[in-house]
Amino acid sequence: MPPPSTIVEYFDWVAGNDKKVRRIQGSFHTQLSEWHKRKIPVGSRVLEWGCGAGDLLNTLEPAYGLGLDLSAGMISKAALRHGQKRNVVFKQADLQIETIAEPFEYIVLSYLTGYLTDIELALRNLHPASHARTRLVVTSLNNFWLWPLLWAQWLGLVTPQPQSNWLSTADLVNLLELAGWEVVEKSSQQWMPFNIALLTPFLNQFVARLPGFRSFGITLAIVARPAQRKPVIDGPVSCSVVVPARNEAGNIRAALERIPVLGRQTEIIFVEGNSSDDTWDVIQREIAIYTGPHRVKALKQPGRGKWDAVRAGFAVASGDVLVIQDADLTAPPEDLPKFYDAIASGVAEFCNGSRLVYPMEKKAMQFLNFMGNKFFALTLSYVLGQPIKDSLCGTKMLLRSDYLRLMQRIEVLGDFDPFGDFNLLFGASLLNLRIRDIPVRYKDRTYGETNISRFKHGWLLLKMTVFGLFRIRWS
Repeated sequence: MPPPSTIVEYFDWVAGNDKKVRRIQGSFHTQLSEWHKRKIPVGSRVLEWGCGAGDLLNTLEPAYGLGLDLSAGMISKAALRHGQKRNVVFKQADLQIETIAEPFEYIVLSYLTGYLTDIELALRNLHPASHARTRLVVTSLNNFWLWPLLWAQWLGLVTPQPQSNWLSTADLVNLLELAGWEVVEKSSQQWMPFNIALLTPFLNQFVARLPGFRSFGITLAIVARPAQRKPVIDGPVSCSVVVPARNEAGNIRAALERIPVLGRQTEIIFVEGNSSDDTWDVIQREIAIYTGPHRVKALKQPGRGKWDAVRAGFAVASGDVLVIQDADLTAPPEDLPKFYDAIASGVAEFCNGSRLVYPMEKKAMQFLNFMGNKFFALTLSYVLGQPIKDSLCGTKMLLRSDYLRLMQRIEVLGDFDPFGDFNLLFGASLLNLRIRDIPVRYKDRTYGETNISRFKHGWLLLKMTVFGLFRIRWS
């Protein structure tokens, strides 16, 4: 390789001389593409800075893709290979000088940060192309692999590299935060860059994600969002509160009296679930005499199970924000403003109630239930890639627009969760939403009995957790 005087000359040279090395590295780049495809749904608007020959952007199958690179040689190569597609455009540009003013759902920096002379400036320059739900997807070489990379260059397995930045995950997180980005998820990927039957999937999908091993993958991978970008909440109804109610006749009036006003206008939707008591009659009677500040409606759920009731309620909701409030009121509705404030301010994109922070009343949760909740929260934190303290609290809040996207995203998971908690958490993870725990003070029941069977439903939850491990974390 001739000694390049600039990074542009280096990549212009690489554009015409990397055919052999790219063939050797085929499995590595395929693995990297597969990881990006799990994070970025087909049909998204994708901006890639440092697109090189455009192979990754093309693999993502965007509805519209814009690939930018400072090397004219790389852009020419990308245009020759993929430029015939109308939905993918390639242009020469320098991220440290220029910005893009049109919004994208995903911005990709794949192995680019190592070559930038001012990483913080480059990351700041990404903001004009972002909106509240834009996700920045960054990959970089783990500096643990410095010496293996030098050996690989000597063996001709890697193109000779110019002087570059060696960044740890902590370095990347720090620079992202300085530039106004909040990290949603971070990990390392790829213990085995070559495709060896059985060994490669075992190392990359299992070993590389175990505690104690997951910091040593070849690729550092980070998903970030614009920090505290406020969502748009401007409809006539700010929040719809869906209240699934099965055998909860004694709690209907209290729910109407205690659910607070959330935003401009609050809508309460009771979804009656095949009760054996007079819950439906009580709902009708209480709505008829209600004179409070809320809009109130009611319906009977079409099927069975809490998730069926939640979906039915959300389907008729008109609020910009959706929340589930269990009719037993053991998670007090008085805590809902904390959820709403977190969503409206942009601090959170998915609010998950946590009953395991404050002391709870004596009969609120039995010991085995408490231990089960701890286990599922720990396991689900691993599956989701974000920490959660209580996966089974019924109170969960998100934007209606995010819920609609979430429902499309979890179609691939099938009908596996009759409760809905895992559906919502898995969907939030697949959308890379920022999940935040909101502590609630867990109370004793004042009417009726729980609809949960400790052992029967505990076994079902365990099966759903294993399902999540294989379909989300180890896929």
